[in-house]
Amino acid sequence: MDTQRLILFVVFSFSLLLLWEAWQKETRPPPVAIDATTQGIAAVPTPSAPTGAPSAKSPAAPAVAAPAASGPREHVRVSTDTMVAQIDTQGGDIDYLEFLQQKDAREETKNFVLFGPEHHYAAQSGLIGAGLPNHRTPFRAQGTEFSLAQGQDKVEVRLEASTPQGVKVTKVLTFHRASYRIDVVQEIENGSSAPLATDAYFQVTRDGKSPGGDPYMTQTYTGAAVYTERDKFQKVTFDDIAKGKIAYQKAADNGWIAMIQHYFVAALLPPEKTPREFYTRKLDGDLYSIGVIVPVGPIAPGASARVEVPLYAGPQDQDHLSSVAPGLQLVVDYGWLTVIAAPLFWVLKVFHGWAGNWGLAIILLTVMIKLIFFPLSAASYRSMAKMKLVTPRLMKLREQYGEDKAKMNQAMMELYKTEKINPLGGCLPILVQIPVFIALYWVLFESVELRHAPFYLWIRDLSAPDPWYVLPTLMMISMIIQTKMNPTPPDPVQAKVMMIMPLVFGVMFYFFPSGLVLYWFVNNILSMAQQWQITRMIEGDKTAAGAKR
Repeated sequence: MDTQRLILFVVFSFSLLLLWEAWQKETRPPPVAIDATTQGIAAVPTPSAPTGAPSAKSPAAPAVAAPAASGPREHVRVSTDTMVAQIDTQGGDIDYLEFLQQKDAREETKNFVLFGPEHHYAAQSGLIGAGLPNHRTPFRAQGTEFSLAQGQDKVEVRLEASTPQGVKVTKVLTFHRASYRIDVVQEIENGSSAPLATDAYFQVTRDGKSPGGDPYMTQTYTGAAVYTERDKFQKVTFDDIAKGKIAYQKAADNGWIAMIQHYFVAALLPPEKTPREFYTRKLDGDLYSIGVIVPVGPIAPGASARVEVPLYAGPQDQDHLSSVAPGLQLVVDYGWLTVIAAPLFWVLKVFHGWAGNWGLAIILLTVMIKLIFFPLSAASYRSMAKMKLVTPRLMKLREQYGEDKAKMNQAMMELYKTEKINPLGGCLPILVQIPVFIALYWVLFESVELRHAPFYLWIRDLSAPDPWYVLPTLMMISMIIQTKMNPTPPDPVQAKVMMIMPLVFGVMFYFFPSGLVLYWFVNNILSMAQQWQITRMIEGDKTAAGAKR
């Protein structure tokens, strides 16, 4: 295979990799209309029961049901410096979360809403047992408006429910300053005459729809996840939940569960060294639940117990996530090249700390990567420069041997040997760099730190496509110039394909994040400068050698 064909093969392979990574769109079922009243249809979970299966201890329709809701449902509103939350007094569910420091992907004048009317998405909790308060039980709140006052570090909301037997449950939700963590506590007082044996459950319930503003050309993961020390991070897709697949560790004394979407996560974080049982369920109306059951233990008459499972619901800020819970930073999914992507992101953060702008950090990272691969790139460009010098002779060989491929290839190999040209020299360095390019793509695409991060002038969001298409156009022009600088393939068909490739890549990049296009454009400029200098040096050496003869 001659060098031109190998280069063409590499370019097409790289194109296919990008298309596979960036254009593969997950097939999802059409959105299902969700009635607001379906929020409480989930059956109370059962310890040690198969996913979605009822049991005698906790049947789908409890023999002694919790009190039914009567009258209009009330909502408690909580405001802090980071979020506005809404708590439904039926069940004490958190069913609305608006983030004050994150903007909507489609309307930048609006705050981002994680739990809200566009999606059925709620954090729920309750007790397991006939007649005990659960996420369908009416609770009484001590007010309807709570806000974090100046000088306060937290605000607390208390909701109470009681059973006819004298069991009182108080849900305490604590919101903290400068935090997306919500402490969810269930306080149980056994006012009955018999010992109380129960378990507490905490779950996140979500519909199967993609989040609003999900990128059109790129697949992102929306679904559940489980983390344990033994099995580490595991995704649990909605399809797996619907099929009852349980590939995760069900019982442990560590780990957490979460619902994940692009840039954001809602995770339940039981305390370490506390026994817990994980479960998933498919509910009616395209709803899915993932949760954790925590044993409370026997509570004697007149005694009380307390169980707490914090909820983190917020952006996937990697520095913060790693301090919230072990392994929580893994919800930022860099795919199969995480081993390369994670160090790249760390370096990008260092540059951002120096420059104070993510766009400048990307440029500095591009220069650093270019310097690391300078020897490989130099070898590639030397090979291309030599190939460019012998291209006229290659064209003559093609005319001389016509359709006799065997003789033509033999003559080409002799020419390569005479001129000391390695046919693979221009391709192998490119192959080595491809994983780095793809890893950097996922870094720029998955890191919430770059979400709505401005650069300069018209680029106000490095995670979104260029609104004026200036960067993709400049990148396309740079690729055309770079193609002109490369040796022309002897085969006219190959030559035409190579000229079309910049247009193909240019169209792709019109839909890519402007941060990635910025990286590629700067990389092209540096590559052209390096290629021009090396070509100039080789041509000068060739001229000097000819003059000596």
